[in-house]
Amino acid sequence: MSSVFEVFIGFSGAIGFLMRFIGPLTIVPTIALTGLSLFGTAGLWAGKNWGISSLVFVLVTFFSQYAPNLPYPCLSERWIRRITQTFQMFPVLIAVVLSWTLCAILTAAGALSDDVDSYSYQARTDIKLETLDVTPWARFPYPFQWGWPTFSLSGIGVLSGVLAGIVESIGDYHACARLSGVPVPPKHAVNRGIAMEGIGCIFAGMWGTGSGTTSYAENIAALGITKVGSRRILYCAAVTMLAIGILSKFGALMATMPDPIVGGLYCGIFGMISAVGLSQLQTVNLNVSRNLFVLGFSIFMGLVVPEWVRARPGFFNEMSNVSQINQIIEVLCSTHMFVGGFLACLLDNTIPGNLKDRGITSAAEQSNDDDSAISQQIYELPFHLSRLLNRCCCTQFLPFLPKYKQIALTEVTVVDKATKSAGEGRSVRVTHCNL
Repeated sequence: MSSVFEVFIGFSGAIGFLMRFIGPLTIVPTIALTGLSLFGTAGLWAGKNWGISSLVFVLVTFFSQYAPNLPYPCLSERWIRRITQTFQMFPVLIAVVLSWTLCAILTAAGALSDDVDSYSYQARTDIKLETLDVTPWARFPYPFQWGWPTFSLSGIGVLSGVLAGIVESIGDYHACARLSGVPVPPKHAVNRGIAMEGIGCIFAGMWGTGSGTTSYAENIAALGITKVGSRRILYCAAVTMLAIGILSKFGALMATMPDPIVGGLYCGIFGMISAVGLSQLQTVNLNVSRNLFVLGFSIFMGLVVPEWVRARPGFFNEMSNVSQINQIIEVLCSTHMFVGGFLACLLDNTIPGNLKDRGITSAAEQSNDDDSAISQQIYELPFHLSRLLNRCCCTQFLPFLPKYKQIALTEVTVVDKATKSAGEGRSVRVTHCNL
């Protein structure tokens, strides 16, 4: 039911309507808190072996930032270009393979202790081999394999997770556009994205995955590190994930990756997420104390309030007589992105300030919303479905489809040099198609 609610929110255009109240000062805390709130997770995983984690972070930094800019005097320009592109596209993969190989060598050589209480134990590669042994080679998942869905009033509390996911997704969409160097997503793209996440959650519930489908900030940070934002790569990644989901042995192999390697990746990826959020401030006038107050207060409270709520479980149980409402409030108040984004949106729209200082005017000029031809080309439906659907008049009112302006026909008189003196010319109909 929560997924159906998310689909309705997306296709109804409610999110697009609320986008008029969401400016850079709202987006920045939402994205930045996505990375800042995970510092505990990164420290927990990386702290299992700081030596391996530091190696991963150093390798990612070297291959993504230093290696592409190093001189290669003995190679031709063609090979230099290939090496540079390889380092830019696969720094994470190269770092994981090298560090994983080193951990395997140290494990085989006995350099890592087999004592569970030892600090070096978590870097061993044979800790989770049992998972690889018990996992079948292939397993085809099917709908309702864990039984038919049930509904109860207590499940209404899941709506809080959906609302928090919607807030985070809006920030993730802007961060992804920022890293890809494209205009900010227009309203119809945001509406469609939220609706598709809801549809994905419906399929996830049918297949019994145990988790919903939403935008993943870590993948957006990987986009910033690898500089790869092609949709074709995502198509290939989707096919690969489907194959891994069926060939479960490969998924189990990835699960055997030592935790310190994952922790090292977290340190770089989560930091990149926070930096992407802060980069949205380039259109905001930070010389105005009003903007500094909104930014600082929302980020700080976005860190403080969720930690306070999590330290006092059950605090909201007596707030009302409806337990579902209490649960929704508790989940929302324990979500960093929601608290920071909500406070920033509230303060930014209530404290007096002009649009230019708030960065809204600059953002509107850059995106130009639905009137931008570049934006239409990027955010239209694949396989020219947008133009096909827009041939029907009723689809013009659907908030999740791009709007194409009607074709304007004008007549222009073209005069040749040879007939200019005679005052003759030929009339040509020129078609202007504004997207």
